Amino acid sequence: MTTTSRVLAPLRPAARMLTGSTYFLLGLDALRQPGGRVDQAAAVIGAIRKVVPLPDDDELVVRGNAAVQVAGGAMLALGIAPRLSALALACSLIPTTIAGHLYWNIEDPATRKAQQIQFHKNMAMIGGLLLAVLDDPNPI
Repeated sequence: MTTTSRVLAPLRPAARMLTGSTYFLLGLDALRQPGGRVDQAAAVIGAIRKVVPLPDDDELVVRGNAAVQVAGGAMLALGIAPRLSALALACSLIPTTIAGHLYWNIEDPATRKAQQIQFHKNMAMIGGLLLAVLDDPNPI
């Protein structure tokens, strides 16, 4: 292990804990109270159903996505199969982002800007997760 790797090694579990706990908490909220997320996701779920067999109950699909975030977030935070959990989280965040933050369809400037920020925040989160997927905890 190089000096740089040895010095930076403690950052890996901290990064996983910070990232994973965020998904765990957000997923837990959606799992407990899917609320308006179900209506908001209906069009995206309908489009996905054209190519992937999903249950007919949209709330069940939203809760299933939330469950992936809870499990994936916990696994990532605890360092259990971190690459797989990060990949699962990235895959769950894609439809979440499309369903919730299509800012270009919004006419009100203030609402559009807020949704644009949320969209790009989610894109950054997906990017971070993809870096975790590519992470090699034991570099040569």
